[in-house]
Parts: sequence; structure tokens; C-alpha cells
Amino acid sequence: MLNDIHPEKIMYIDIETVPQYESFENLDDTMKALWINKSAKTSGGDVPPDEDYARAGIYAEFGKIICISAGILKPEQGGRTLRIKSFFGHDEKMLLQDFSSALKSFTSKPGTNICGHNVKEFDFPYIARRMIVNGLPLPDILDVAGKKPWEVKFIDTLDLWKFGDYKHYTSLNLLTHILGIPSPKDDIDGSQVARVYYEDNDVERIAKYCEKDVLATVQLFLRLKGEELLDTEKVISV
Repeated sequence: MLNDIHPEKIMYIDIETVPQYESFENLDDTMKALWINKSAKTSGGDVPPDEDYARAGIYAEFGKIICISAGILKPEQGGRTLRIKSFFGHDEKMLLQDFSSALKSFTSKPGTNICGHNVKEFDFPYIARRMIVNGLPLPDILDVAGKKPWEVKFIDTLDLWKFGDYKHYTSLNLLTHILGIPSPKDDIDGSQVARVYYEDNDVERIAKYCEKDVLATVQLFLRLKGEELLDTEKVISV
């Protein structure tokens, strides 16, 4: 039951990813051939592989994580505070190590969960795969092999909105709009992240965008629970 889950015992997570290289031409011959094959299967062959490479960031085998933002609600007199920390930069292994330490520390406490929007299909598998690629051990909460469904401590706001309708997809942007939650898309959107990263070299701007998605996810979760939205003045970046 959703009413039994305490918002303060959740780490709210969002990630931003980009292709591993700025362009298709930067790939070695083996990776070019592998991407051509992947592109043909996923795009229907309608887009040339070099142009289709702009989408490579959505695949953990061809992309990389440049930012993970994590938020935790802290109770205080008269309400709650959301503390958000972003792990970002060009060194994927380092940011994954730092995030993993924070994740392990938080989830070592009983009754804790991790949450995001469409995280079961994207964020959490992507993080796990990139940790393996970088030779890092998986935190227990991400190591779901062999676990029973009730042992997997993932909360997905997309799943909560589906109400069992598993063919249904609703974006975070759409949900925030129809539920009266301030949109996180007031600067850039996901389609612009690679350009901002490779052309503008502005990973800090991407981190701020990622943090807004975390805030939107927190607000969505509270709305789904029937609780008051968080005062945005109570958001602290750490």
C-alpha cells in the first residue's frame, strides 16, 4: 500500500546520459559496425546510422552517465526540506563511485526505497550496467538478480500512474502539467542534453536540469499519495 511508504525513507533519483562520443565518426570500426546493427534493429533502417547515433545515449552499451541527482526529504518543524546532491562530470567511473557510496549509506537503513519516473525501464538498469562496464560492484539495492518482486525496493512513479495498465506510458512532463506541478522543463529537455554537453561543455547546467526532474518526481510522488506539495523554497542543493 502506498500509504505505508514514508516519503522520508526514499531516495529520489534521476540520471542524464549522452552518447559515449560526440559523433559516430569517433567510434572505432568494431563499435561502428555494432552501432549500425543496433540502429537497423531499433530505427527500422529509416535513419542513416551516423545520424541515428544522436540517440546512442539511451543505450547503456553505447552511452554514458554524466549526471546522477539524488534527493532526500528531511522532516522539519512545519514541513519538509528536500536536499538534493548531484554527482556529475566527465569521469563516469568517479561519479558512479561517489553515487554508490551515498546510495549504500542511505539504503543501509531499514525500510528504505529508491524512486524515480520510468526508473525500472531506464535509470536503474542503466546505472547497474554502467557500473559493471566500469568494473564497479553493484550496491545491494540494484542487484535484483534472483530477488522476489517484493524484495525489489524500486518505486516507479510511472508504474504508480499506470494502475496496472502496463501498455500505458505518460511522461513526467505531461503528468506534472495535468496535476498542477511546476514543470521541470523550463530550461532544456532531454533531447538537448547531448548538445549542451558536447557543444557547450556545460555539465553544470545539465546537473541543474537533472535536479529539477528530481524535484518534479518528489512532487509527483507526494501528489499520488494525496499529500501537500513541497514548498519549493525548501529545496537545498548540497
